[in-house]
Amino acid sequence: MGERIRILIIDDHPLFREGLKTIIARDNRFEVVGEAGNGREGLKMADELKPDLVLVDISLPDQNGIQLTREIRTLRPATGILIVSMHSKIDYIVKAFQAGALGYVVKESAAERLIKGLEYVSRGDYFLDSSVSHAVVENLIKSPVKETKITDAAYGALTPREQEVMRWFAEGLPGKEIAEKLFISPKTVDNHRNNILSKLNLHSTLELVRYAAKLGLIDVELWKK
Repeated sequence: MGERIRILIIDDHPLFREGLKTIIARDNRFEVVGEAGNGREGLKMADELKPDLVLVDISLPDQNGIQLTREIRTLRPATGILIVSMHSKIDYIVKAFQAGALGYVVKESAAERLIKGLEYVSRGDYFLDSSVSHAVVENLIKSPVKETKITDAAYGALTPREQEVMRWFAEGLPGKEIAEKLFISPKTVDNHRNNILSKLNLHSTLELVRYAAKLGLIDVELWKK
């Protein structure tokens, strides 16, 4: 057997990183050589460890994982990148591949699909998690392209975490559920919401929903009764 494929994990949730390492450890073709909890640390480790593959979460505390993907690809063009994210919306997926990722796996199906994704990406092939494939096709049919065009400067000024919280609010999730999904306190969610409204010069969640719909971040039909 040849040398094992070396993997770096970049995700801000320690328990999820442990889960990924457990899955990878079952296959002796791969080995985890490092892990990082934020983008800055991850980029530094990618430079120092020179891994063959990097697993990247989109929602990092200091940086958007899609931008990090671009930076890693610039630093190490030969390194394959597999996005492992809780997001399955088409704009995330398209932007991830445009940034240079070769694969995309949704966290909820990582246990079943991660190794297959690693196999594809290690060969230089594209891999799209089957659990999001149908959703992507349906979105392309219903609203082609428009959902990938997020160009508003004010939205771009939000931090990656604020963008994430904004999307959950816009899709109708209460603060408590958002807190549970992101492993943060409801108070922190409230603080994010207030910062978002302030930065976007909005005054209510309803205005936030309208703003998100205008950018194509949510399906407006979800709000029509």
